[in-house]
Amino acid sequence: MSNFPKVGILGAGQLGKMLCQAASPWELPIHCLDASKDFPAGPYCQGFTEGSFKAYEDVLQFGRQMDLLTIEIEHVNTEALAVLQKEGKTVHPNPQSLSIIKDKGLQKQFYAKHNIPTSDFQLYDSKELLIEAVMDGTRSIPFVQKSRLAGYDGKGVAVIRSKEDLSSKLLEGPSMVEDLVAIEKEIAVVVARNENGEIKAFDPVEMEFHPTANLVEFLSCPAVLTSTQETTAIELSKKIIEAFDICGLLAVELFLNKAGAIIVNEVAPRPHNSGHHTIDSAITSQYEQHLRGILNLPLGSTKMTSPSIMVNLLGHPDHTGPVYYEGLSECLAIEGVKVHIYGKAITKPFRKMGHVTVIADTLADARKKAKKVQALLKAITV
Repeated sequence: MSNFPKVGILGAGQLGKMLCQAASPWELPIHCLDASKDFPAGPYCQGFTEGSFKAYEDVLQFGRQMDLLTIEIEHVNTEALAVLQKEGKTVHPNPQSLSIIKDKGLQKQFYAKHNIPTSDFQLYDSKELLIEAVMDGTRSIPFVQKSRLAGYDGKGVAVIRSKEDLSSKLLEGPSMVEDLVAIEKEIAVVVARNENGEIKAFDPVEMEFHPTANLVEFLSCPAVLTSTQETTAIELSKKIIEAFDICGLLAVELFLNKAGAIIVNEVAPRPHNSGHHTIDSAITSQYEQHLRGILNLPLGSTKMTSPSIMVNLLGHPDHTGPVYYEGLSECLAIEGVKVHIYGKAITKPFRKMGHVTVIADTLADARKKAKKVQALLKAITV
């Protein structure tokens, strides 16, 4: 008999895999719902159900076999989760907040309602209405357009810098449009909370993005901030997780703008790319912390054990097919290099195939090694 409830995860990608790995030392039973057992979490979970986490009936049937439900992706069927919650199942994050967060328009309105600093924004029901707003002068250029639903990993985002971009870059469907912020730095704070109301935050990280894929290329921890900026980022993140009443993790992406103010970009109520490094460079990983939060266990120490740089391993832009990792042995020969391969059989341009955390005595040393790793390690086909 397990000390723990039967935990179900909606999704079986790399985040699900790493949650299963974090659960393993405790013999915590994890079950996953996703389209194929060939997905990264498939070999690591105790039970696997093939189905769609977007389908009402699939989520309902899967959830009724679990004691506790959580997610590794926002775009799940929240209607089914709300029914399961009413039936007595524990659901983290709660489906009401999840419904807000997965709609970028509702998410922005939530910040406005709760006096949480964010950029000015407007909502548009269609691309055509947005073009009309630009033409009649009620929406100025430049701006960032985000699909209200289903955007992730750099998808569903368009940066419009000129009227010429309107014909080639605008996204279809309902969208949230916000001012293009003059950014000094993009930072993130992963914060956790349990049902007892205990809250702990990891050190803020600094993100550098790939110019084409709009995915994080380098992630540095700790972020180079003043003590005031660091405190502001952490306290703001704690305020947000309390406002959403979320248990488990909340990754809070923030902008430090040119005026020195910290404002919220967006959040994700799950393990996140901005917390991968914690597996190797913190006392408690974000994955263990998420499990502690949803199980209402004491939260673990978020103390950093060493500075780190995390590099996303993206599919080579010119390769699609069965994956081969070029330069793997050379990277493993470098001290402090920790390679995490997700187990996806097929590589595609800019697909997240893994990540590498480089730990060192200083950020400068970690960065030198991270650049070597980026030059050596390639997800290609042969």
